[in-house]
Amino acid sequence: MALSRRRNRWKLIVCLFGASIVGYFILNRHNNPGDIAGTSRREVPTEQDIANEMLKKPVYDKPQLDLNALGEMGRAVKLNLVGEEKKKEEESINKHQINTYVSDLVSLHRSLPERWNPLCKDQKYDYRSLPSTSVVIAFYNEAWSTLLRTVHSVLETSPDRLLREVVLVDDYSDRAHLKEPLENYISNLKKVHLIRARKREGLVRARLLGASIATGDVLTFLDCHCECHKGWLEPLLDRIKEEPSAVVCPVIDVIDWNTFQYLGNPGEPQIGGFDWRLVFTWHSVPEYEQKRRRSAIDVIRSPTMAGGLFAVSKNYFHYLGTYDTGMEVWGGENLEFSFRIWQCGGSLEIHPCSHVGHVFPKKAPYSRSKALANSVRAAEVWMDDYKELYYHRNPHARLEAFGDVTDRRRLRTQLGCKDFKWYLENIYPDIHVPEDSPGMFGMLKNRGMSSYCFDYNPPDDHNLVGHRIILYPCHGMGQNQVAMAPSLLSMFFIYMQHFSTSRAHNRTVHKTVDGGNSMDFAVKKIEELDISRYHTKGHYRKLGSPKNDTTDDLTDNTRTAERALFISFINEQLSTQSSC
Repeated sequence: MALSRRRNRWKLIVCLFGASIVGYFILNRHNNPGDIAGTSRREVPTEQDIANEMLKKPVYDKPQLDLNALGEMGRAVKLNLVGEEKKKEEESINKHQINTYVSDLVSLHRSLPERWNPLCKDQKYDYRSLPSTSVVIAFYNEAWSTLLRTVHSVLETSPDRLLREVVLVDDYSDRAHLKEPLENYISNLKKVHLIRARKREGLVRARLLGASIATGDVLTFLDCHCECHKGWLEPLLDRIKEEPSAVVCPVIDVIDWNTFQYLGNPGEPQIGGFDWRLVFTWHSVPEYEQKRRRSAIDVIRSPTMAGGLFAVSKNYFHYLGTYDTGMEVWGGENLEFSFRIWQCGGSLEIHPCSHVGHVFPKKAPYSRSKALANSVRAAEVWMDDYKELYYHRNPHARLEAFGDVTDRRRLRTQLGCKDFKWYLENIYPDIHVPEDSPGMFGMLKNRGMSSYCFDYNPPDDHNLVGHRIILYPCHGMGQNQVAMAPSLLSMFFIYMQHFSTSRAHNRTVHKTVDGGNSMDFAVKKIEELDISRYHTKGHYRKLGSPKNDTTDDLTDNTRTAERALFISFINEQLSTQSSC
């Protein structure tokens, strides 16, 4: 009996010892490089990790996710309305050029799907050393739900430690919901301030009103119908900490104006450019920029920015001369600021890890009658002799009153800024610089009705593809009636098809032009069209075989009254350059 008890005691001791050894290895396997094969390693958070998690806590947490809610996770809201409700929806669109009927049904706090590169998740930031920011949001007669969803989105995705305040600037709105109801609503929100302009100032001066009271190290400007993706703010601030002269934009994800579907994607974003009408354009990242970057989440240099969403060091913003306060409402200020950033020693970048959704309205909800004068100011101050290319495409711009630019030219001299030739050669070498030889550009007039010209005026500024060319009274203002003969360096490819059966030749003219890509276009000649100034002879034939030398059967149609032409761009990336 005694021997048996002794043996049992030893068995118990051995079992306890074995269990302690196994427990030791289980608890410490994350530090042991010789783990049992196949077991996963579990990293124990460090004190720094725990501290960072606390420091990245937003001003407000989002409410609990309700996957059944309309529009949740960026899903489209599609309604089959009839009668009075359908009428309300249509009225909301006419009023705001956004379907605010749908917007009002979507939560102000909705969650969004992840639309960034997966590598962005692994980025770590030292929250204690990141600069603080003030988010400035200017608005004019904005809808209730789109404005407040923007505000809540900022508060629920921005670390409390980094967000100094949200400054709402009312640019003299006259709608009742933006008066006392808005004041009462935001009085219950932390870190949100409302200031009101005493007269209509326009985007530029309204933003400057907000910047004047901002206390953050960085100014972050957002439009008033945005939704911020999680983790949007840290990459912007981290890059500015690293390079204070960098002006950094988020990737702009599209939110559908009608269904409020969040359409962002984690792929490579596009960069900004412009055409010689000084219209902002989007382009793919060029190969030389792709090679410069070491990682898919490195910042991308961009010649221009869309202008609605960006972050800039407050000190650097003032060093650069803030905005040109001679500009009215909005339009053109984005290109002017882009030129100034690059020519005066800064850099303009897009950060792939920062995503913000933006509702692009169906069309501009209010007039931008001063946009032309704004573009003229940009051309006169920054473009040197290249401004003539702009004036050739906007002849009436020469007559536009654009105010005094003496101070802006003096600023350029004081900052020692480079010329526009340097900008084109070093920052935007992809843009084609046309020769504009006499007789090579202008209006295409109809010989039978000499007061009518080719006119291309797509209804949507964001989609220039596949609309109809018509004959319209010549207005002499260039823009949508300007045409030019393509030179060997032209960068567009168009195919025009005549729809009139009357007096049309059956032959097709083929030409190939090259601007890094080989492209053809075919034009069906029209007898009554005076194309003598269009130089249709073989002067522009590309040497060698064209890349796309096909002959299409141009189908006639009976739309003789309109004498319309149909244009379809083969390469959408180049479509915005169709008018040079």
